[in-house]
Amino acid sequence: MDQTSYYPVLTVLTFFPLLAALALAPIKSEIRVRQVTLVASLLELVLAIPLACFKAQSGFQFLETVPWSEDWGLTYAMGVDGISILMIWLSILTLPFCVLCSWTYIGRRVKEFHVCLLIMTTACVGVFSALDLVLFYVFWEALLIPMYLMIAIWGGDQKRYASIKFFLYTLAGSTLLLVAIVALRITGGTFYIPELMQKGFSYNFQYWIFLAFFIAFAIKVPMFPFHTWLPAAHVQAPSAGSVILAAVLLKMGTYGFLRFSLPLCPLASVHFAPMMIAISVASILYGGAVALGQNDIKKLIAYSSVAHMGFVTLGIFLFSPDGVNGAIFQMLNHGIITGALFMMIGAVYERSHSREIAKNLGLGKYLPHFMFFWGLFGLASFGFPGTNGFVGEFMVILAAFKESVTLGLLVIPGALLAAAYILKVTLKMAWGEPPSPKGHDWKDLKKKEWAYLVVPAALVIYLGLAPTGLLGLIGPSVDDTLAQFKAKREDVNVIYVTSPAGRPQGLFYERDLPPDPAEPDRATVPPTSPEPQSQAPAQEAK
Repeated sequence: MDQTSYYPVLTVLTFFPLLAALALAPIKSEIRVRQVTLVASLLELVLAIPLACFKAQSGFQFLETVPWSEDWGLTYAMGVDGISILMIWLSILTLPFCVLCSWTYIGRRVKEFHVCLLIMTTACVGVFSALDLVLFYVFWEALLIPMYLMIAIWGGDQKRYASIKFFLYTLAGSTLLLVAIVALRITGGTFYIPELMQKGFSYNFQYWIFLAFFIAFAIKVPMFPFHTWLPAAHVQAPSAGSVILAAVLLKMGTYGFLRFSLPLCPLASVHFAPMMIAISVASILYGGAVALGQNDIKKLIAYSSVAHMGFVTLGIFLFSPDGVNGAIFQMLNHGIITGALFMMIGAVYERSHSREIAKNLGLGKYLPHFMFFWGLFGLASFGFPGTNGFVGEFMVILAAFKESVTLGLLVIPGALLAAAYILKVTLKMAWGEPPSPKGHDWKDLKKKEWAYLVVPAALVIYLGLAPTGLLGLIGPSVDDTLAQFKAKREDVNVIYVTSPAGRPQGLFYERDLPPDPAEPDRATVPPTSPEPQSQAPAQEAK
């Protein structure tokens, strides 16, 4: 069936959770609030069925374009490609799991909590669907308040510190992102992302835009050393907050690198690639080393996210099909695995009222089904063959070795550290001595816990054994993105432009300059010309 025959699926998926949040307003019963939110989350999955018709081809699909404000050049534009389709599915799938894992965990202000969940789902789907920079920024900022409230109201003992730190870090990055968006509108003449992707900007312009993007997205990933807000936020947030933070919010940063940095700033991306690779390797090693020394289970998994997301950014800035495909696949895998681990941490906390490893020893004796799922997700977390975590990580490591044997060898210790800290916590929780004294009174998995663990477990195994389907789905979009990136990077028609006063203005794509060779500031000089140095010869972008 042709995609145009469907209802505006992306708009419906984006704003249906918001309508569900409004529908909660008159409901007074807490159990009814939970039930309505769960039903709404399942309906969201049903409404997403048309996305199953997404075709493995380049370009945006399910396009929706409506004039928004012609005076400002704004367009309500939404669409998906292979880079964003998996993130939309991940956002939608996370919502019912968050509702289930908070069913008994959240005992106060239940309505407000579920309203925050629904608003965050709207913002997440909107971020990955928006094709207008202003629309993207609106959804990007819309995530800030509900996540802040989730930490500040339903968080732990240090919730005030964690929520303010999260707010300030994210707001600082968002401010720079807004500056970059305004600069792109002034220089590019539009907010429409596909149109901006076809333009070429001066090297100096790309340089500063890339830096603004880098800080905004690096905070969101988070990359070392912008990561310090993440452990505090994870530890203090309720289980559902940690799940949506790890599964979806962190992916917004890496998505930004793929959607904006590479297509809009190709020359700057190449220039800063060594820095990005170095920071990614530092994130992998630092995150793994710090996670190994943690005694708090939640903090351990939080630091592991720094390491895992380091593999994602590394794959992106290797600029190879294996690296980028592996990075996108790892984004999905990390969302599934780490989201499930945070749900399980919430489940064990409800029993022991502690996240310390020392107070959750020997659970294999009392909670065998629980430890089975923990072991499965733990194996997937450090990339055990046959699980989904292995596929994405292996592709990134393979791309790293193809780029440089030295780089590949630097990444290997990160994989070994992941095995060390996961096996450490798993072995102690399963067979540690002495077993938790109250463990014999604990019940094994409840029905709702089975419900939110079976699906991620099935995805871990299926994607680990049969990843080619999803890789084939995202492959054409990745190939098209890299082809356009390579064409811009290797474009020989790049001119070094100087002003009439002889001041350098940077590299410009020749096709973007008016065809007027008489202008002294845009004229090129052959390599053998004895003309003044203010007009340098045409050169290839590096």
